[in-house]
Amino acid sequence: MILNSFSVAGKNALVTGSTRGLGAAIAIALAEAGANVAVHGRLGTGEDTGSSIRQMGRKTISLAGDVADPKVCSALIQKAIDEFGSLDILVNNAGMIRRAPAVDYTSADWDQLIATNLSAVFRLSQLAGKHMLQRGEGGKIVNIASLLSFQGGILVPAYAAAKGGVAQLTKALANEWARSGINVNAIAPGYMATDNTEDLRNDPDRSRQIMERIPAAQWGTPRDVAGAVVFLCSRASQYVHGHVLVVDGGWLAR
Repeated sequence: MILNSFSVAGKNALVTGSTRGLGAAIAIALAEAGANVAVHGRLGTGEDTGSSIRQMGRKTISLAGDVADPKVCSALIQKAIDEFGSLDILVNNAGMIRRAPAVDYTSADWDQLIATNLSAVFRLSQLAGKHMLQRGEGGKIVNIASLLSFQGGILVPAYAAAKGGVAQLTKALANEWARSGINVNAIAPGYMATDNTEDLRNDPDRSRQIMERIPAAQWGTPRDVAGAVVFLCSRASQYVHGHVLVVDGGWLAR
């Protein structure tokens, strides 16, 4: 049955930034598809997500820490492995955004955005990849990119730079690890109704401009992204490597 290839039953996953928004939806969807899931938040407030996972009969653990800190990245991977015995799936979702004109963008904001949205993705992928290579049973790594992996955006130079880097890092890691059965891919969400877009949705002019360009004529939801992630974490995507899957209601096609 083809539907069986979309199952991740018995797999062990870590989803960063999964206490709310896109990350929470991804973590819950992976659990619905059969996986045990380690939930992570910068402050560790992931009880709601963890409770939903436990109600499905899956194992879960709540992890905390700022992924901009390399020591936190190491701890997250190790704690997930210690809890579950192995790590089959890593979803690099944790991220942040700071908006300001380029001429006013502070060095502190630039450094923080790059550390969180790009450097942490490399460190976590490197650690998870090493574990997967040593086990010799393959694995799945899914990075959360952005429409700004393709476009420049407005007032978000560090975010655009980091997400462009995520797309290229995804391809670079896939080139190295595909032959070992490790699928490295990315999702590029379009305009999603989450905390990160609250300012845009509350701005009548910007919200109208965005809606006018989306062929689907609506903002996306976290569940729209979650389904795509489950596909990329399952056997159904076994021959998909180094791909950036756009989930944007048709925005880039406009």
